[in-house]
Amino acid sequence: MVSTITKEQTAKEYVQAVYDKVISRNQGESEFHQAVKEIFDSLIPAIEANPQYIKHNILERIVEPERVVYFRVPWLDDNGNVQVNRGFRVQFNSAIGPYKGGLRFHPSVNASIIKFLGFEQIFKNSLTGQPIGGGKGGSDFDPKGKSDNEVMRFCQSFMTELYRYIGPDTDVPAGDIGVGGREIGYMFGQYKRIRSGNEAGVLTGKGLLYGGSLTRTEATGYGCVYFVNEMLESKGLSYEGSTVVVSGSGNVSIYAIEKATQLGAKVVACSDSNGYIYDADGIDLALVKQLKEVDRKRISEYVKSRPQATYTEGCTGIWSIPCDIALPCATQNEINEESAKVLVANGVKAIGEGANMPSTLEAIEVFLNAGVLFGPAKAANAGGVAVSALEMSQNSMRQSWTFEEVDAKLHQIMKNIFNNSTAAAEKYGHPGNLVVGANIAGFTKVADIMIAHGVV
Repeated sequence: MVSTITKEQTAKEYVQAVYDKVISRNQGESEFHQAVKEIFDSLIPAIEANPQYIKHNILERIVEPERVVYFRVPWLDDNGNVQVNRGFRVQFNSAIGPYKGGLRFHPSVNASIIKFLGFEQIFKNSLTGQPIGGGKGGSDFDPKGKSDNEVMRFCQSFMTELYRYIGPDTDVPAGDIGVGGREIGYMFGQYKRIRSGNEAGVLTGKGLLYGGSLTRTEATGYGCVYFVNEMLESKGLSYEGSTVVVSGSGNVSIYAIEKATQLGAKVVACSDSNGYIYDADGIDLALVKQLKEVDRKRISEYVKSRPQATYTEGCTGIWSIPCDIALPCATQNEINEESAKVLVANGVKAIGEGANMPSTLEAIEVFLNAGVLFGPAKAANAGGVAVSALEMSQNSMRQSWTFEEVDAKLHQIMKNIFNNSTAAAEKYGHPGNLVVGANIAGFTKVADIMIAHGVV
């Protein structure tokens, strides 16, 4: 039964009615339900203070993507066999600007995950202060174990369909899990081949030789550490002398480790999808970079060069390692309620979400109730898309900024996100709660622009 929404409802009733409708219309999409629930619960104070959001039915409009593209991706493997994958692009909201969000290549990709990521992206992009809307895409293709030629053929087939729906002023994809510089390069080459032009701004995360931006590789990891540093400094704390656990060993994780170490922390653990390593002497970042960025090997290989370290199969145990700061940078829902309780019992002081929604709703509640400083994903990991937008600006101006210039802009953006989230939390009666603050700060900007644009 679909709930009826009326203008006479209280804010809480309105939020619940729209959420019920989301469940009814999007059955079986648990990840999308989770993302909507997490955001909606924190918006009630803003809805109460701004009844025009009910009048204009903003919530029901904002949970419906403006466009969803779902397509077949056929490609030939090295044995000459035809393989078929699914491709997705969800163009969720363009109120602020062109759709902006990454492409994820992973076997877990489905419509629910892409919609959850795209919905989160709306508010994350809003928080950056950049003129970009929210979108997301990807495929259930798995680049792991594939040859470069297989990855190239898949990417060319994927872009042969996707090119119809993207453009520098329409929709600008970037990378995500499974999509790095190699994949972006292959897709950009195919886009140029089809479009017969050099629209450098159509993709971000490009190589430096063809329109990419310095600091883009480091941006999400650095940005997460910068955001957590703002939380720490607000309480008179710092990274100096702190023990840090970082999940994952991909792009975000590697550069979160790098920046945290530069700020005086000792990072003692990281992981991949098979298991995790613990090195009490501190992670050898150069070795991790060699294994993951050059050799494309599993993190278990680390202990062959560092015998004093240990490797453990399975990923959840990484959160049993005592630490002052935890940076979940791997994937969604990697910290559940039980893991959160272990982290709190071991004295964790701050959490910075480098991945997209890596903590379950129950885990977040544990952290907030325990008074742990908590940086939610849409705020803490916004550095990547922020620098993607800076890459778009450089492409438009035919300029290239130095690493130091981009890093300084990134650092200031993360400070602004922290300050704006803190101010919104204070304004709407939840001081210190950055989940509420980030959600409201991101939402109200989009909602006000949607009202200004009329019913579109």
